[in-house]
Amino acid sequence: MSVAPGWIETEASVAFAQRMGGEAGTDYKGGKKIVMEWLGGIPVGRPAQPQEVADLIAFLASPRAASIAGSEYRIDGGTVPTLSA
Repeated sequence: MSVAPGWIETEASVAFAQRMGGEAGTDYKGGKKIVMEWLGGIPVGRPAQPQEVADLIAFLASPRAASIAGSEYRIDGGTVPTLSA
């Protein structure tokens, strides 16, 4: 089982978006939009938060997930389209 996060809104990603915004003559919000466009859009409309990743990992490590095996969990707001067979 694995967890595959996409863009997570951390201090580093905020700094990157601010830098991109500054280079484009805008602010963090504009830089965030630029990064989201580079990623092909994020269907949920925002990057994931660190706590969301932590919550998923805590669930997967808990007894409530005892029957889950061999799965990959993408936590990317739908950036990478998937098809389950």
